[in-house]
Amino acid sequence: MTFIQCLVTVFREQLRPRLERFPLDPVLLLMRVVIGSVFFLSALTKVEGFGLAPSTYFLFSEEYALPILPPELAAWLATIGEFSFSLLIWAGLGTRLAALGLLTMTAVIQTFVYPDAWVTHGLWAASLLVLILRGPGVVSVDYLIERICRRK
Repeated sequence: MTFIQCLVTVFREQLRPRLERFPLDPVLLLMRVVIGSVFFLSALTKVEGFGLAPSTYFLFSEEYALPILPPELAAWLATIGEFSFSLLIWAGLGTRLAALGLLTMTAVIQTFVYPDAWVTHGLWAASLLVLILRGPGVVSVDYLIERICRRK
């Protein structure tokens, strides 16, 4: 048996079964914290006081110009979406729906704003898809609600 074959056998028979027993919940929590932070920090750059910053209106009319929405509406929708979906994902409340909202925003950004940033957007999309497919994990409001509903 070659050295490579030996490594493959050790991985397949010993390491892989141990890795597969590792709970996914810490990973889901990490994904929620990180992807929520990406969008929340982006939203913070768009506000000034209790309104949108003048630079936000400029960006949405010049750099982020979308073909369908007026720039003012797009600026407000993006900012509200980034804040609200991030907070929901952090709390693990309506996680799948919030992740779907951020995935939709990511698709719009990739398609209309920064088409060359597909690696970054692909990483965001992968994290959001995992949250959509697997849910938020046990450290979440969604999980608490599910447990309460099961008891009834």
